[in-house]
Amino acid sequence: MIFKRVGDSRPYPDHGYVQKQWAALAPQQIRLDWLVTTKRMLDLEALLEEDSTFYGDLFAHVVKWRGDYYLEDGLHRALRAALQQRQTVHARVLELK
Repeated sequence: MIFKRVGDSRPYPDHGYVQKQWAALAPQQIRLDWLVTTKRMLDLEALLEEDSTFYGDLFAHVVKWRGDYYLEDGLHRALRAALQQRQTVHARVLELK
């Protein structure tokens, strides 16, 4: 299994973080099998585009809440890492209490 669980929503409270606030969080390596997705569907075009991070962050966005790591943004990055047989992805992690 690639991810811990496949979800289809964000069960954690709204954090209100904007791109500038995410950018202030240092990226760290997160194991793919710790991640719970917040989307069931993936845009295949986003997965296959070479410059898919041109307009976004280079790192996935993960929210840690109640002991779980929720992949809020960057599903295509995480899946690309899995297809390359990597077990981790670099992500910015926001811990909610």
